[in-house]
Amino acid sequence: MTALADVTRDESSLRRFLHGLPGVDQVGVEQRAAGLGTRSIKKASKLWAIDTAIGMIDLTTLEGADTVGKVRSLCAKARRPDPERPDVPQVAAVCVYPDLVETAVDALRGTKINIASVATAFPSGRANLRVKIADTEAAVEAGATEIDMVIDRGAFLSGHYGQVFDEIVTIKQACGDAHLKVILETGELATYDNVRRASWLALLAGGDFIKTSTGKVSPAATLPVTHVMLQAVHDWHAGTGELRGVKPAGGIRNTKDAIRYLVAVHEVAGPEWLSPNLFRIGASSLLNDLLMQQRSDRKSVV
Repeated sequence: MTALADVTRDESSLRRFLHGLPGVDQVGVEQRAAGLGTRSIKKASKLWAIDTAIGMIDLTTLEGADTVGKVRSLCAKARRPDPERPDVPQVAAVCVYPDLVETAVDALRGTKINIASVATAFPSGRANLRVKIADTEAAVEAGATEIDMVIDRGAFLSGHYGQVFDEIVTIKQACGDAHLKVILETGELATYDNVRRASWLALLAGGDFIKTSTGKVSPAATLPVTHVMLQAVHDWHAGTGELRGVKPAGGIRNTKDAIRYLVAVHEVAGPEWLSPNLFRIGASSLLNDLLMQQRSDRKSVV
């Protein structure tokens, strides 16, 4: 940890460290992701994987047309994903805009479901720091237990790593006891090397999770990008002993995709990450497909 503290001492030290990270083998990471994605699992394991994926979902609504009624309905689904099966696990969190956090808090009272809120001028990240701090503090004061912040991609791509680092540190402080997920918006970072650098930058600044995307930019989450991020938290743990999480978000819509991501978690980061404490899936439509597949598979097992 002393060495990592030295890394963040100043802009030049941070730059040297980030540009000294090993380059990502594009062909290798894409081939590995494709290979793991073709693995088949037995029926009993598939049922376990579906339950596991349900318990990792951040059930999300982030639209300009969101209403109190829509958020309450989403929270009801989070509490009881399948009304016909009380044994189906609850989701990990519900994610909403800051002005709807109080609604989610009220609707989820008495559960262990987390209330996540996007902040820091989501999804663009284009606001001054005072606005970003106020955005974060408002969500936390309303009851958010998790904050999903977006980095300033313009600053990152311009090489202003210290600015991005300082903003993450400041927002982490504004979170208080709430966990911080740092959204990299990997679809705008262009290269796997940039994804690796942004991942390490967020980890160095104190992010509890690194998250692929806002879901507003294409491409959103991809398996190769998630592999790079999973490797980053694995290496972070190997070097520091600290466990940090990963959240792919956007574009994961069906059961096959979800299982591919779980296989990647197991093989790249390790089985310890197969927990909602360390792996989340940001999704709005995935849950329905998981429930439909679960019903079908349970019938075939019986």
